[in-house]
Amino acid sequence: MTRYVGLLGAINVGGNRLSMADLREALEREDFENVETVVASGNVLFEHEERPSEGLAEKLAWVVRDRFDIDTFAVVMTRDELAAAIAENPFAGDGEDKFVHTMFCDGQPGENQVKGLILDHEGRGPERIASGTRALYIDYADGVGSSKLTGDFITRRLGLRGTARNMRSMKRMLAKMDENG
Repeated sequence: MTRYVGLLGAINVGGNRLSMADLREALEREDFENVETVVASGNVLFEHEERPSEGLAEKLAWVVRDRFDIDTFAVVMTRDELAAAIAENPFAGDGEDKFVHTMFCDGQPGENQVKGLILDHEGRGPERIASGTRALYIDYADGVGSSKLTGDFITRRLGLRGTARNMRSMKRMLAKMDENG
């Protein structure tokens, strides 16, 4: 069995309320083992027979749609993939962990898409943006709550779905994977 982290988008925001106990139970019925949630925002650690992360992401999103009628997007990573995502973020260690985010996307953001996003956002706020591997890195220098760089704004410009996590949450998940790994 391999240990994975699953990140679900749009959980416990925008009316998509989901009890983490109910999520754990639903996943355990679908052959996910040693399921543990981290914070009540759709972060799930689990073990599963080894298979490509994309297939597990589809299965995870399917369970949430089927059992809870929530259309979600999921990203699944191994411990090493999560560590690489943390290391790849160019704003890590430069900005505050609670403000530095990685938005994991359902495809690779194109260079022109990212340039267009940066141009469209110019003058709207102090955020810094960079592209990564199936991800967008953002430093919300003044905080996420007051930012005009919203998930919807990004999704419309990139044409990709995504789910974002801050460095603090990602490091916490990595630490939990290390202590249980």
